[in-house]
Amino acid sequence: MRYLLIVALSLFPFANAAEREIQPHPDAAPNTHAPGEVDVPENVKWIIPDPGELPGIVLDETDAVLTGSWQYSTHTPPYVGIGYLHDQKSGKGEKSVTWNAEFAEPGWYEVRLAHCYNVRRSTRALITIEHASGKFQTRINQQDIPAHARLFRSLGVFYFEKGKSGSVVVSNEGTEDNKVVIADAVQFLKAEPPQDANKKP
Repeated sequence: MRYLLIVALSLFPFANAAEREIQPHPDAAPNTHAPGEVDVPENVKWIIPDPGELPGIVLDETDAVLTGSWQYSTHTPPYVGIGYLHDQKSGKGEKSVTWNAEFAEPGWYEVRLAHCYNVRRSTRALITIEHASGKFQTRINQQDIPAHARLFRSLGVFYFEKGKSGSVVVSNEGTEDNKVVIADAVQFLKAEPPQDANKKP
């Protein structure tokens, strides 16, 4: 038993101190997996326990507004913080996770979305970005490995005004009944204007 505990803590160094500092989202169903119970152990090394270690503006699922019933999981690393959320393959079209960002200064930002990946994920998760000039929508394949540290994928570069002027929404609208939609974290990184930036996007 002691050996199993040591293995679990080695796989999840944040399972003691850091986990007490980052509290689960009060509106999400609790994780059903025990510490150390993962499907791909070699991906544990890509977990980022502390979102504050990342550059730019980073919002974890604990910072989001949840619509519908979402559940925590730690079963499929990597992820940011204490875990990630999934839609439980239910309530299609009724669930979303919204991050409302606040910008200290206006400018162009690259928007990145974190999600874990495998064949059980949706191939058409709906993403909506609200920026200075409107909304941008796209669908992403969450079975694909994200390009940035196997965790974050770029959604594009957008202009945001100072203050609470932007949001990112992950929705399960139009996704497969037998696939899971994942919501983990978003990141906004200062960026150069796009080549066609004679007007705000």
